[in-house]
Amino acid sequence: MTNSIINIPNGLSASRLVVVPVLLYLAYQGHRDAFLIVLAGSLLTDALDGFLARSWNQTSELGARLDSWGDLFTYMAMLLGLYLLWPDIFQRQKWFFVLGFFTYLVPTLTCLLKFHELPRYHTWSAKIAAILMAPAYYSLVLLDTSVFFQGVIFFHIWVALEEVFITFTLNKNHYNVATVFHAREMMRRQRYRFRERRVKIQERIGLPERRKDWKNKPPGDGDS
Repeated sequence: MTNSIINIPNGLSASRLVVVPVLLYLAYQGHRDAFLIVLAGSLLTDALDGFLARSWNQTSELGARLDSWGDLFTYMAMLLGLYLLWPDIFQRQKWFFVLGFFTYLVPTLTCLLKFHELPRYHTWSAKIAAILMAPAYYSLVLLDTSVFFQGVIFFHIWVALEEVFITFTLNKNHYNVATVFHAREMMRRQRYRFRERRVKIQERIGLPERRKDWKNKPPGDGDS
């Protein structure tokens, strides 16, 4: 992991935040085609930033935060864009949007309450859901086909549950936690390292020897 915060992956993540006002402006002005083109570019950077960060060993906490904020505001722009540009579709799918909203809200609030910051686990299931959301959104607005979109929303339920389980498992917020099983393994290794450090400290101060002497101390020796 690199300590540099100025790199291409972070720049791509930050660009998604810059693009959000553009998307909102295009939606408000009723420019459907331009909205979809700019959104496609934004979603492409979402796919590239994490891949490049891992490939170039440029992952960082700042990058994870930028990616989380970029996801949040991009999804909000997608929702508002659908409401402004395709109101009929929005009305037909509004309960699925409510469900999708809660699948984001619940794990976010859980992490905020425990760690006082947004989750940035970027689980494998969340990455799959993000990849699926793009074609699901475009099939919804261009083809008026809702089955794929609704299936992706249902998949987000598992994504939300896994992130809640990860939050309950960890004792501090981490980034790039692939699955809940990885979170459990992280805690197991942390407990093992803690026991190792405790044993070394005890050996350094002679605590094991004192315990051994106490166990071998003859009865009544030193008693007054």
